[in-house]
Amino acid sequence: MLDLIKAIIMGVVEGLTEFLPVSSTGHLILVGHLLGFEGERAKTFEVVIQFGAVLAVLVLYFKTFMKVLQFKLNKGMNFIHILLAMLPASIIGLLLHSVIKQYLFGPSTVLIGLVLGGILMIVAERSKREVTAEEIDDISYKQAFIIGCFQILALWPGFSRSGSTISGGILAGTSQKAAAEFTFIVSVPIMGAASLLDLIDNRAGLTTSDLPLFLVGLCASFIVGMLAVVTFVNLMKKLKLSWFAYYRFVLAAVFAIIIL
Repeated sequence: MLDLIKAIIMGVVEGLTEFLPVSSTGHLILVGHLLGFEGERAKTFEVVIQFGAVLAVLVLYFKTFMKVLQFKLNKGMNFIHILLAMLPASIIGLLLHSVIKQYLFGPSTVLIGLVLGGILMIVAERSKREVTAEEIDDISYKQAFIIGCFQILALWPGFSRSGSTISGGILAGTSQKAAAEFTFIVSVPIMGAASLLDLIDNRAGLTTSDLPLFLVGLCASFIVGMLAVVTFVNLMKKLKLSWFAYYRFVLAAVFAIIIL
């Protein structure tokens, strides 16, 4: 029963933070440490619950994905936007996957990522760039590629995929809302592929006895992830990105006190 409660808590944390610019990795490491839920089993569990967050976006943006999967150059966003945004991080991620897992997944590197990611968000917000893409369908191919380049930063744990890509979108001339929605959609193939690769690497940690634990965590991540995405899109219309940056700085301080 205690493990199931931990699974629910971790699933809720993943669902809440995966698409917010606050670093889900940092939160999972911190919460996992506090709950005593660490080790190889915990790493496999974290990979599984990421699929819950991916499913949440698939459900919420189902029509958009169906449009993209037609592989037509439709007016507005199409498969080329997704491809351009995926390529940079996919190539670098595949080349450096083992290095990233071996050297960057630790408390000190996550701490650095939290701080540097927060600084990037403040810089983006204060850049005062002209907004040329108010809605997601207004995003150009060039802007999609720039956002994809910024997604490379998310390979550093703690930087945050959404924080990096939303900042990149703002610097490229998109609105916060458009950048956030585009980030959610692009995250699905990236996160899905990365999670599948991690799952293969951690397959030794999968056992039938842990199936209830993993399913509970996945369901919690899915439900909370849906609520978080809808709420965040609405927040992006009126909330400054810097507020999330300040939260990251506070989290980094807590992280340093508890973990280091």
